Amino acid sequence: MNTTGNTILITGGGSGIGRGLAEAFHKLGNHVIIAGRRKQALDDTVAANPGMSSAILDIENAASIRAFAAKLLADFPALNAVIHNAGIMRPEKLLTQPEALTDAEAIITTNLLGPIRLTAALLPHLEKQPHATILTVSSGLAFIPMAMTPTYNATKAAIHSYTQALRYQLQSTNIQVIELVPPYVQTELMGSQQASDPRAMPLADYLNETIAILKSQPEVTEVLVERVKPLRFSELNGPEKYTAFFKQFNDAMAANPH
Repeated sequence: MNTTGNTILITGGGSGIGRGLAEAFHKLGNHVIIAGRRKQALDDTVAANPGMSSAILDIENAASIRAFAAKLLADFPALNAVIHNAGIMRPEKLLTQPEALTDAEAIITTNLLGPIRLTAALLPHLEKQPHATILTVSSGLAFIPMAMTPTYNATKAAIHSYTQALRYQLQSTNIQVIELVPPYVQTELMGSQQASDPRAMPLADYLNETIAILKSQPEVTEVLVERVKPLRFSELNGPEKYTAFFKQFNDAMAANPH
């Protein structure tokens, strides 16, 4: 990926990793359009970054995605990159939580169907660009699931699989497909306490390492910061060590969920 001179859509761009990526790409000389449901968060981000643009997007609504894409391409015909960052993460107590199924359906609609639907809406346009990039955002939890967030893990594993298939199907086009695989990062994805959790990677460190990889490895397929590699490659140690690591990881999270 060329890290400058693009017109980039970033979903979930008003906070967390999405906002961080938006500001980083904006500083590199890209025209960044951030999208999300919370107008105030979008407005605050744009106000802090003159020249950035924003658009409201209800990623859970299929019809809304189609209308959004049509207006987006009319307003920004030079669009040549999309970062599918929007996502929600909620703990699920499957035995005792009556609303667990409702949460699961919302997580799947946002984290998995959202990127699939938006990709479908933008693909004909991106295919016509001289160079285009689709960046998905999975998670280290796609490879070593955290038991307290089963549906989130499942959607991120699905995004990893979908990204691989998408990359293969688009190999004859000018569209590059890149997967960002974040570790546990200091954002507010699971609440305000996560932003200061010492177990999480500082957001600035994650962004700096990610941008450095994209700059130094323009043909990269998976952006893996060092912090996420133990999760990404956990299965390479064999089933016994993987099982032990899975238990150790989840026991530690269950003992101190925040």
